[in-house]
Amino acid sequence: MTEHAIEKALEVWTLQNLANLTILLGMFVLGMVIIQAYYRDMEKNLSLRVSLELWRVIIKVLPDLFLAFIVVSGYLLMNPDIMADIKLALPFTPLATVLFAVALVLRLFHGGNGKVPGVFRISTWLLVVANLSNMLGYSLVMEAASSEYLELHPSPFWTFVKTHLRSNVSPNGIELAQLCFYIFFPILLIVLFWALYAGMNKLPEHLGKEN
Repeated sequence: MTEHAIEKALEVWTLQNLANLTILLGMFVLGMVIIQAYYRDMEKNLSLRVSLELWRVIIKVLPDLFLAFIVVSGYLLMNPDIMADIKLALPFTPLATVLFAVALVLRLFHGGNGKVPGVFRISTWLLVVANLSNMLGYSLVMEAASSEYLELHPSPFWTFVKTHLRSNVSPNGIELAQLCFYIFFPILLIVLFWALYAGMNKLPEHLGKEN
């Protein structure tokens, strides 16, 4: 095996594991967001003010940090060359990235972290749909029935998803990956510019309070 082949295999392995990690983190973030009652019960066991404040910071900030990591990783993976190299579910994975990004903007700049109940519910439902998209994509496409199983139990459904909805399958998957890139990448850019606009609008108010 040549040095270039080893480097390529390592790159694919790293990116594939990054994609799998973002799926798991998305489920973890949703879990942290919806167990508010558990957080309140835990606070009762914290007697020191410092530990209580630290606990509240962790449960507020940690989900958004993980969510930001998911969005940045999704942007990295939503690349025609990368999608052609690794196994992603189409259009499930790109859709989940966009939904996670919208939820992150709502949580960071529009009270979706709990300050505004209505926005919190919307952002939480976006997390639910994003995770559902990832779960369907992972279970039905990325880890579809194996070739050994299909040899014994031919299935038009499993054959279709393996040959059409995987981003690294040529030519069907690669063509669909390009189409998904043309659709979801501009939407992701719009969401990121929305985040930039919302963040810039918060700056004068924040600086004014400090001064």
